[in-house]
Amino acid sequence: MNNFSSSLSAAFSLVMRADTLLLDVVLRSLAVSSLACLVASGVGLLLGAWLGVSRFRGRGVALALLNTALALPSVVVGLVVYLLLSRSGPLGFLGWLFSFNAMVLAQSVLVLPVVTALVRQLIEDADEAHGEQFASLGAGRLARSLILLWDERYALLTVVMAAFGRAISEVGAVMVVGGNIDGFTRVMTTAIALETSKGDLPLALALGMVLLGVVLLLNMLVSSVTRVVVKRGVVKT
Repeated sequence: MNNFSSSLSAAFSLVMRADTLLLDVVLRSLAVSSLACLVASGVGLLLGAWLGVSRFRGRGVALALLNTALALPSVVVGLVVYLLLSRSGPLGFLGWLFSFNAMVLAQSVLVLPVVTALVRQLIEDADEAHGEQFASLGAGRLARSLILLWDERYALLTVVMAAFGRAISEVGAVMVVGGNIDGFTRVMTTAIALETSKGDLPLALALGMVLLGVVLLLNMLVSSVTRVVVKRGVVKT
């Protein structure tokens, strides 16, 4: 109990004085996850909107594969990206393995199904509610998807924030492709695992406190946006 109390006190001290090592890891984590979320959202919003308004042969199979991708373990995603980026892999010429770019790519692949699936469901529900009106106006699939994306922009913010939360809290993919190199590819989750195994509990706890703080802030933002969406829906009604 005394060890826990002393470790917690030391961790709190590290956070309060913005320890250099702690700050370096936190900023890298935020940068990796933010870029990954941006890339995945850019692709996932368009792909999800297209799936939401399109009806084609094999759509059921595509959705089944998409839903399966949601359950992929992060270490499996990391392994696939590792094989792609290895010297003998098709993307080996990029020289990204064990780098910042490799971690961004791995998290992008991990988050993309989340964004796509949530956007697809959101746009499909909206299209079912307003599809006949769009059809009467002669709007095609592209126009419908773009209009619905704009109309559901507040709800889409919650999707993006959920994707960011998924990215910043994962450990397997970035551990495999990044290598957890101090000063280069070490992020909060991988550093927590490493420092715990080394017995440096104050730093591990400090990183855990910051990570929990980021997740808590995200949840608060999601709740705020949700309230705005609900209020907006009430006003429109």
